[in-house]
Amino acid sequence: QVQLVESGGGLVQAGGSLRLSCAASGRTASSYAMGWFRQTPRKEREFVATISWSGGSTAYGDSVKGRFTISRDNAMNTVYLQMNSLKPEDTAVYYCAADRSFSVNPRTYDYWGQGTQVTVSS
Repeated sequence: QVQLVESGGGLVQAGGSLRLSCAASGRTASSYAMGWFRQTPRKEREFVATISWSGGSTAYGDSVKGRFTISRDNAMNTVYLQMNSLKPEDTAVYYCAADRSFSVNPRTYDYWGQGTQVTVSS
């Protein structure tokens, strides 16, 4: 079992930055690939970024490439999402998730956090 807790969401003006954190607990948490997804009431869950268990591989959704950076600290069992140049369309609930494999498909992820709200004002 892996438990995930997100933090760092909030309200920010367009052009600003936020850093989300995802704290993982469980003996094998560091062996999982980790992903960030986001969802609004009008859209399906959208892939944002993912990182392999070692941190050596990353992937990003097209809408966030060049603005967001995913990283992890396995010693701290924490994954981060640095979000820069935020836009109003980035407003969503952001979820952290864990998967045995490196994937951009939310259906393959085994464990999910409860989400953290990010609101970007124009």
